[in-house]
Amino acid sequence: MKLVDRFWFNAAWFQATWFCCVIGRESWVPVSLLSLALHFFLVEGRLAEAKRLLPVAAAGITVDVLLTLIGVFDFGVATLVPLWLIVLWWVFAAAIYRSFAKIGQSLWLAAVLGGVAVPFNYMVGAGFGAVSLPLGATVSAAVLVAVWIVLLPILYRISHHMAPAQ
Repeated sequence: MKLVDRFWFNAAWFQATWFCCVIGRESWVPVSLLSLALHFFLVEGRLAEAKRLLPVAAAGITVDVLLTLIGVFDFGVATLVPLWLIVLWWVFAAAIYRSFAKIGQSLWLAAVLGGVAVPFNYMVGAGFGAVSLPLGATVSAAVLVAVWIVLLPILYRISHHMAPAQ
């Protein structure tokens, strides 16, 4: 089994890149891009990997754009979502397939995790100043719980559907 296919490696890689993106934001985008490049260096079939990650990354970016447009998020940048968040979505797309794949085998567990862990991560990001929550923490958390209870199981299904045939 290759290093990139090991749970522990992907979990540590995702967490390290999350911190680079959320704490360093724009100034650490080169480091975050290097981290993403490392992933593509370690996987076999780089083009196939990019095609597999694209639907999950695109769905996540689209949801964050919509949440920004309706006023749940304010990233304080001229674009709807910052580059560091786009990079983070590509990293998440890889992690959902590799390090978080077992959780996705149960859609109920994925829904619970989506409703708890993902909003928690956004709240932590807000605490680090990566995003403002114009609606306030309580309303924003409620919106994120509702979105992610549904979205995380869907993203697991998309990721599984895009997986190469064994």
